[in-house]
Amino acid sequence: MALKESTILLVEDDSNDVLFIQRAMKRSQLNNPLQVVRDGDEAVAYLAGKEKYGNRNAYPLPSIILLDLKLPRRSGLEVLEWLRQQPVIKRIPVVILTSSKEHIDVNRAYDIGVNSYLLKPVNYSALNDMIETLNAFWVKLNCYPSIA
Repeated sequence: MALKESTILLVEDDSNDVLFIQRAMKRSQLNNPLQVVRDGDEAVAYLAGKEKYGNRNAYPLPSIILLDLKLPRRSGLEVLEWLRQQPVIKRIPVVILTSSKEHIDVNRAYDIGVNSYLLKPVNYSALNDMIETLNAFWVKLNCYPSIA
């Protein structure tokens, strides 16, 4: 099953990065609905369908998660660890988008079960290239597991 028009969840606390990612997605014609949460606790609430995220029509489960590591309240690694322990949603693919190239972060993310670990580009052109590649692989080519 391809991603098509399925929701993408972006977990990112930097409003500039959110804006740049949104622009790059639009430029790459990645038109999937995008939900944005700003910290690790909010990501968990969204994925668990708690609080304001209980309405799955307004806040559908994502087909893929773009996850920053350095987040307020709960780190990206903690979100990933929580997600991989949830029987119903543990298969949702997670792509880490971060500025951390520390081997300890990379290794830990793969140990927990990340599907891909990407470094945030430092310029907009490189970000566009990355989003185009994400679109080609994760949206157009990849087959997705059943969730729920």
